[in-house]
Amino acid sequence: MRPYPFTAVVGMPDLRLALVLSAISPAIGGVLVRGEKGTAKSTMVRALAGLLPEVEVVRGCRFSCDPAAPDPACPDGPHDGPAVQRPARLVELPVGAAEDRVVGSLNLERALAEGVTDYQPGLLAAAHRGLLYVDEVNLLHDHLVDTLLDAAAMGRATVEREGVSVSHAARFVLIGTMNPEEGELRPQLLDRFGLTVEVASSRDPELRAEVVRRRLAYEADPDSFAARYSAEDAELAKEIQAAQELLPSVVLTDEALRQIAEVCASFEVDGMRADIVTARTAVAHAAWSGRAEVSTEDIRVAARLALPHRRRRNPFDAPGIDEEQLEQALQDAEPEGPGPDDDGPGSGSDAPSSEDGPQPDGDQGHQRQPDAGGQPSDSGTQHAGAGKPYRARLFKVAGVGEGERGRRSKAITDSGRTVGVQPSSVREGKPHLVATLRAAAPHQRGRGRGGAGLVLRKGDLRYALREGNEGNLVLFCVDASGSMGARARMREVKAAVLSLLLDAYQRRDKVGLVTFRAGAAELSLPPTISVEAAASRLEALPTGGRTPLAEGLLEAARVLRVESIRDPRRRPLLVVVTDGRATSGPDAVRRAQAAAGLFEGVTSLVMDCETGRMRLGLAAELAEHLGAEHVPLGEVAADSLAGEVKSRLRRAA
Repeated sequence: MRPYPFTAVVGMPDLRLALVLSAISPAIGGVLVRGEKGTAKSTMVRALAGLLPEVEVVRGCRFSCDPAAPDPACPDGPHDGPAVQRPARLVELPVGAAEDRVVGSLNLERALAEGVTDYQPGLLAAAHRGLLYVDEVNLLHDHLVDTLLDAAAMGRATVEREGVSVSHAARFVLIGTMNPEEGELRPQLLDRFGLTVEVASSRDPELRAEVVRRRLAYEADPDSFAARYSAEDAELAKEIQAAQELLPSVVLTDEALRQIAEVCASFEVDGMRADIVTARTAVAHAAWSGRAEVSTEDIRVAARLALPHRRRRNPFDAPGIDEEQLEQALQDAEPEGPGPDDDGPGSGSDAPSSEDGPQPDGDQGHQRQPDAGGQPSDSGTQHAGAGKPYRARLFKVAGVGEGERGRRSKAITDSGRTVGVQPSSVREGKPHLVATLRAAAPHQRGRGRGGAGLVLRKGDLRYALREGNEGNLVLFCVDASGSMGARARMREVKAAVLSLLLDAYQRRDKVGLVTFRAGAAELSLPPTISVEAAASRLEALPTGGRTPLAEGLLEAARVLRVESIRDPRRRPLLVVVTDGRATSGPDAVRRAQAAAGLFEGVTSLVMDCETGRMRLGLAAELAEHLGAEHVPLGEVAADSLAGEVKSRLRRAA
């Protein structure tokens, strides 16, 4: 079945332009596409491969070496075979791929038995001189994201295993798609993508109807539908090839370079990568527009695509760019005597036209700061904003798990320090060379060894048992009743929970939010890796009504029971945020104590929100029933714990 045509996708000019510019100049660093589900992100990326010119490769080379300039370190070299042409590849990286599948692997058995280096190339080798597409890149393991981005930046992939090193060229256009609701990339990884584009489905009924019309037509007869757009796709492919040929001759003047530096400095981006990517994108846009010199319009377009994800100040800020600030920075750095292309957007004949290729919409999503105050609603509930977050104490899950790699609790993982070895029948991972040799050595005479090398059997292989850290499920069960709001504590409570959310973000945890107030409990946020979504729900959390503590605990127990089936390897950490009161319904206290008994074996902590001189100590009693650690609100911060330790040491002295 023929893929959906690139030119048949309705709307999304920003995404169209970013993909085209990355195809023209792979040095830009690829594209990260952020958007809600069902917005044709994957469809457009897969269609891009059909627009790229064919590549000439050495026949039989598994690494797609260019016959005109073969890689001198290619594992299949030296090359003297004929050249052949093939279409540019689109290689898709599965979310659950292992590291060996991505970078390639060495055959350890042949290396030990025959003394030869048998390297099996991975997906990076297959993507060389083509496209590497990672759907749901935010769900990919961090170490794989690091590997991908390092290869994309260096243009090479290296495999080192047991003293053997193999390296090969790996130059590709990296394209990632993600749904921000499912979690964000770490800022340092986000910065490694050259461009970013926010996409959303149109709210225009006519456009939505046209999307459905085209999709149904494609599903009914893919070949006929693709044929209707073949001429447009072919014309766009010619334009991309022409821009690629023009690219080396485009001039980036000193004035244009100063404009780029002024824009990047005005947005206070970290490091110099933003300046470099913006410059490369501006040059590519000039080539795409048929210009021999970079203009102000090229810089404007480049900044809209290269800077939004580089000006985030904390993990909970949404990426975006201020259009007025961008225009002011361009004007401040504009050289004397502006040329015909420097009159600003939308001015006369110099405004972006369809002949210049798809242009960005100009609405890249301004940052919105939440209101930190609290306003009572008509229903009597109150909305208190969160205070400033701080560095929280580290709370760990007891014992040793086997969950996803993270930075919170101890676990047996595929990385970390080696604490032992185990046979392949128990667990697989990276082979342990010395243990493998020891297992095979006593059997060599019986196996008829007659020369160099060892005679290995599969049962000889031993694998390293490594102890590292895992990410956990941090489930917050938050009391939002009237007693929390009436005593003006909710701002401090939200600051503490926000600080723990920030800690969960840094430790790659999954988070969930259960709230209880006014006689009922609800799952405000199902367990997710999107800590940003949890922070947003927390910010908007209302307070008021009685305290249904039992209902909150029962709902938390239900969520943990479901998650134990859905994600059994991820161990939970329950955080109950309350003053310990139970005032809703008959026998509220007794029912709460009974509900606390449902969490046997679950590591828990009770964040005690009770303040004032006269304290009832109900949260401490709840912690005792839960078998949880009791943590007063003022001791959530890491600095407060350090201060308490120093104070006790001084008193002891």
